[in-house]
Amino acid sequence: MGLREMKKQQTRQNISNQATRLFLRHGFDRVTIADVAAAAQVAKMTVTNYFPRKEDLALDLHEVFVARPARTVAERAPGESALAALRRAFLAAVERRDAVLGFSGPDFARMITGSPALVARLREFHEEREDALAAVLAEETGAGPDDVLPRLTAAQFGGVHRVLFQEALRRTARGETHEEVEAALAESAKTAFDLLEPSLGTYATRQEQPVS
Repeated sequence: MGLREMKKQQTRQNISNQATRLFLRHGFDRVTIADVAAAAQVAKMTVTNYFPRKEDLALDLHEVFVARPARTVAERAPGESALAALRRAFLAAVERRDAVLGFSGPDFARMITGSPALVARLREFHEEREDALAAVLAEETGAGPDDVLPRLTAAQFGGVHRVLFQEALRRTARGETHEEVEAALAESAKTAFDLLEPSLGTYATRQEQPVS
């Protein structure tokens, strides 16, 4: 990373940190872009250049959140199905208590669940993630534009991720520890993926590479 890119990354991170501090102290809906700019000591335009929507100041993992399931499927190993890859990646993320899965502090979880604007923005994230996953599944299986199976499958996988994310937030907001959330989420994830196994267990299995 060059000096200019590093400086931009530092500025973005500072804006995000200051916004989170203000949101937790005053509530998301009461803090303005001008408040964030003043706290970060930058212009309002600088804030909106990095974060076009106020909601994204609080939910600044948008790109990773949307892209991860699609990338997991695209990078799955030979012989591994889409379901197996997503199960493996999700359980690994639970074990490391990844913020993308909803692991956060209770104040942050309550801020999100208590703001209709943030809840609505998260709904858009889930929809974007499902669309990205459907596109990869279609490409990986060679599905035509009129084939609804990739979209139906992505909806099933997306539903699992959405419900488990909401469960992580709900448990965190009511004061459960990371250890308790991790245990509950791992158990629920195994149940959810097991439910999909009979119908989607072999879907989009990557072909083994021929031995030359």
